[in-house]
Amino acid sequence: MSSSAVARAWRRSLHDGLLRGSPWRVAPAAARSASTASASEAAAGATAGPKKVPPHPRKGRLLTGATIGLAIAGGAYVSTADEAKFCGWIFKFTQLGNPLFALLDAEFAHRLAVTAAAHGFVPREKRPDPSVLGLEVWGRKFTNPIGLAAGFDKNAEAVEGLLGMGFGFVEVGSVTPLPQEGNPKPRIFRLRDHGAVINRCGFNSEGIVVVAKRLGAQHGKRKMEETSSSMSPSTNDVKQGGKAGPGILGVNLGKNKTSEDATADYVQGVHTLSQYADYLVINISSPNTPGLRKLQGRKQLKDLVKKVQAARDEMQWAEDGPPPLLVKIAPDLSKQDLEDIAAVALALKLDGLIISNTTVSRPPPADTHLLAQEAGGLSGKPLFDLSTNILREMYILTRGKIPLIGCGGVSSGEDAYKKIRSGATLVQLYTAFAYGGPAIIPSVKAELAECLERDGFKSVQEAVGADFR
Repeated sequence: MSSSAVARAWRRSLHDGLLRGSPWRVAPAAARSASTASASEAAAGATAGPKKVPPHPRKGRLLTGATIGLAIAGGAYVSTADEAKFCGWIFKFTQLGNPLFALLDAEFAHRLAVTAAAHGFVPREKRPDPSVLGLEVWGRKFTNPIGLAAGFDKNAEAVEGLLGMGFGFVEVGSVTPLPQEGNPKPRIFRLRDHGAVINRCGFNSEGIVVVAKRLGAQHGKRKMEETSSSMSPSTNDVKQGGKAGPGILGVNLGKNKTSEDATADYVQGVHTLSQYADYLVINISSPNTPGLRKLQGRKQLKDLVKKVQAARDEMQWAEDGPPPLLVKIAPDLSKQDLEDIAAVALALKLDGLIISNTTVSRPPPADTHLLAQEAGGLSGKPLFDLSTNILREMYILTRGKIPLIGCGGVSSGEDAYKKIRSGATLVQLYTAFAYGGPAIIPSVKAELAECLERDGFKSVQEAVGADFR
């Protein structure tokens, strides 16, 4: 696509997006100056007149103004620059919005970020990932091992936008069978000086019916695109991309707070959502749902995994088979707990483990923060060492026979590299993305590629568990 065509598309996207998603209706004159719509479209807009709406808070106006300014500046720049340079510039420019988000309530800022991604008001990665980052897991090709952890897009509202930013995979959820509000607000607290967050959300979820409708629509769109594509089918047995598009989609399943049968909740999640997932996760490690972590015990975990596996396997599957099943565990576990989990994972041939969820402990220096007294799970930089040590222990216990996903405190490519050397095949971000925004994604990937090449690794797979060789 030529730079002029990209510019036209950018301006048209801005125009359409403002009309659909902005709190203000664009006035006719503004619509004509902000887009390259045809004369007839401009004339039609001139008769509509601006829509009256209540005044919005100052912070909201600042954020909206910044978004519009970013879009207009981007449109001007793309007219004179090639797509790759523009892509890099736009990711860096998003950092200017971080101080504005910091002024907002933490949960409102989170909600705003999800909405922006859902409506396409986020940068889209056009540059290919370095080849050294590509790898194969579960018979699927990942263009890079950097994913977004569950908890950000709880209700699968922004999958396309998040994958489009360059994540190798995105995990939505946790999704509960029935809608539930979660715990009372406020329930998210920033420990900005320590790059940490405390949350006690408690599986706030719109429920599996709503999420299934969203994922079903996305899945149908992808199928239509594949059918209409003129490209010949690949002869490679390894699946390219996933069910939501070019990246891989994970669905994280939770239980309702008031449910008396946790297994039934997870089975219901499997029956409803597994057809849309590239992999499934049983989340038994959130500290914010009473009694949930008890399911990590050897007997409880074995019974749960066997029943969920059976529910998945009894469904009808195409040639690519059922989605892999993983379990997400806590970092607050004893050595005996880890041995029990490893034994169950190996005996039942579990497809993977995610290590780890948030911690109820307060590792230094976060323990000195005024908000450290708040109940809930702590994530971010203070969690890195604790979660990495658990990862290393689990890699040894499972003898590297099942894929491990490293999660907890990753904020740089060097951190991701340490997780991989400690046994992680894939790595997830969360808190660093919440603080750093879209710009952190290409930064982490570029630095990880540099680390691999510096130490002579030709691929991510070669570096997995390197500390033990």
